[in-house]
Amino acid sequence: MPLLFLLRGLLIGFAIAAPVGPIGLLCIQRTLQDGRKSGFISGLGAASADTVYGFIAAFGLTFISTFLIEQQRWLSLIGGLFLLFLGVKTFLTPQTGDAADGISAENGNLATAYLSTFLLTLTNPVTILSFVAIFAGLGLSAEAGNYGSAALLVVGVFFGSAAWWLLLSGIVSLLRKRFNRRVMQWVNRGAGIMIAGFGAVALLSILR
Repeated sequence: MPLLFLLRGLLIGFAIAAPVGPIGLLCIQRTLQDGRKSGFISGLGAASADTVYGFIAAFGLTFISTFLIEQQRWLSLIGGLFLLFLGVKTFLTPQTGDAADGISAENGNLATAYLSTFLLTLTNPVTILSFVAIFAGLGLSAEAGNYGSAALLVVGVFFGSAAWWLLLSGIVSLLRKRFNRRVMQWVNRGAGIMIAGFGAVALLSILR
């Protein structure tokens, strides 16, 4: 049943995207700072990267997944430094208007928002390990030559992940009107500290 593979992909994509980490914090902060579109586009960057890794796992491209896993230390270094940069940038982000008045809504650079989360998700080797483990455990791969089902699975992963980011950005956008300029400044600082903290953890993991 082809639709069953699509449904499985939707559930897997949603489940992998849902845990709140640095990407989730960025999505929340950008939604509050720049509006729902900015938060959702940030989420789409992560959904696109999830789809890339889902494609690798679903089509059994073990030479790529093995290479990425072997480069885990370098990926963690790049990702950790990037998180530190984003954390500091978020901490220093000025709130130019009250969230309730819409002055700052949609002023963010959507292309930058997309690319930053796309690259950040790609530098997280845990993502590819998660997809490989899930697909192998459920027997969901194209190793048996069922490429049509694998393609549906990958499509499902994208839309499942995108659905989570649409839901998250939509819920958070409802809270924007409750936050004034002073509160948003503290939100930026808090999010910046936590994002930088994730970066520090990633860098420390290299020393193990």
